[in-house]
Amino acid sequence: MQAYVYKSHRKADTYVFLAARDDFACVPEPLRVQLGGLAFVLEVALTPDRRLARADAAVVRANLAAQGFHVQFPPLPDTGVHADA
Repeated sequence: MQAYVYKSHRKADTYVFLAARDDFACVPEPLRVQLGGLAFVLEVALTPDRRLARADAAVVRANLAAQGFHVQFPPLPDTGVHADA
């Protein structure tokens, strides 16, 4: 599965993974407004053995298959835990 990764201009360390390049229609409007502009940063193959630095690749793949997008938020303060959606 290919994923297309975009960085939020408004929210630091927040990234949107899309199942289809530039297909922002699957991202709910309120979320798009919160994130502001998005800049393309990476195309990545999400294979079952693929590891991602800040997200569980299996969760990302599941979200892409189910809704067409996945949001990677920055780690929660003082916990090192990521709040992925």
